[in-house]
Amino acid sequence: MNIKNMLKSSRKRILHIALLSLVLNTVYALGNFALGIWSRSYWFLTMGAYNLILAIMRFSVVMSDRKNDKNVSGIFVQRFIGIMIILLGFILGGSVYLSINFDVAHKYHEIIMITIATYTFTKITLAIINYIKRNKFNSHIISTIRCIALCDATVSMYSMQKSMLVSFEGMTINKISLMNTLTGAGIVIIVIALGVLLIKKSKKEIKNG
Repeated sequence: MNIKNMLKSSRKRILHIALLSLVLNTVYALGNFALGIWSRSYWFLTMGAYNLILAIMRFSVVMSDRKNDKNVSGIFVQRFIGIMIILLGFILGGSVYLSINFDVAHKYHEIIMITIATYTFTKITLAIINYIKRNKFNSHIISTIRCIALCDATVSMYSMQKSMLVSFEGMTINKISLMNTLTGAGIVIIVIALGVLLIKKSKKEIKNG
């Protein structure tokens, strides 16, 4: 009984975090769209689209948890989120292209950069651990939330690398461009693969009834 209550409490905490992330992604999306329109920057417009996709995905997950038949809604939201994640992968491909060809990486002070790196590594570590542990909840919705969080964390890793390479001296422009290209391509592949896995999993669940 205690284990059941603990899992229920963990589920509520995860959904509350997803709700908070939904609000933040919406604010970031609106802010980036405003900056993109004001400055006529494709980079800000692309990042606005990225955060809007994240907001839509998290909104879908939170709303599906409110439905009566959570098992069925969880399966279908998995498929929807899988499609959205694949779309997100293509948007990320566009942002990688823009960042490499138009040099939009931000340079920070070493202390700030170390702080960002610490936060990002913690974020990606927790995302990976939670993604691996997702099956213990036996919940389509929690599994989907974990997948979204892992996508978001991998993108944060790419953003951190771009800033780190220009903040610390020692690499030529060509090497920086190569590193960003390879990492960016890897992130896009990972994100699209996560989307495909979610779609395949939802199809398998529907087939098994």
